[in-house]
Amino acid sequence: MQHRPSSDLPSSADSRQTVPDAATPGRARPRRARRKNARPGELLDAALDLFVEKGYAATRVEEVAARAGVSKGTLFLYFPSKEDLFKAVVRENMAGRFAEWKLELDAFEGNSAELLRQCYAVWWERIGSTKASGITKLMVGEARNFPALAQFYQQEVLQPGTALVRRILERGIARGEFRPMDANTGIYLVLAPMLFLSVWQNSLASCQPAGDAAISPRAYLDAQVENLLLGLVPRA
Repeated sequence: MQHRPSSDLPSSADSRQTVPDAATPGRARPRRARRKNARPGELLDAALDLFVEKGYAATRVEEVAARAGVSKGTLFLYFPSKEDLFKAVVRENMAGRFAEWKLELDAFEGNSAELLRQCYAVWWERIGSTKASGITKLMVGEARNFPALAQFYQQEVLQPGTALVRRILERGIARGEFRPMDANTGIYLVLAPMLFLSVWQNSLASCQPAGDAAISPRAYLDAQVENLLLGLVPRA
């Protein structure tokens, strides 16, 4: 906009030219709009931190809003209740990933032993080594007290997760790379190391006495998958 003396009044046409238009291509959106669009993600990040640190029951929505730097009223604009907020955290960090993992499984061309190793590596990289692993520990500790959340977690996380593991086992059996077995039981042999690490890292690992041998998660998972494969390979 051109500088004009203070005594000059802009015409109506000039006024229209000086009004910011966030929809005009090439112009930056107002800071307020950018901030508003970022709020749901900031609230989910704050909620994940607090749910993992304090558990579901002890976390208050006021604390989540304060950590995200907004008011409680603003939080309720996006998430009407604490239960809705928790479900959104689970979908953002865990449940929303299964479509991606299914596509990766469909496209995998290696043998089934390599696929099982890949399963553990991907889980550790995207869930196990992140704060999202604390959601599993939270559900182990609080599922009985919040049956509606337990049912939600069962539908959104456990059922699609076990379905993917079942596909890996059935693939190996069908190709003759794994021995015939009850896949419904084998699923939990595969999941058990993941569950252990999720609980351990978010509980006892933080208070392990000095001098005790620390668990290396990657070494632990490598050992577990090799033991599983020894049991899965066809017998002579």
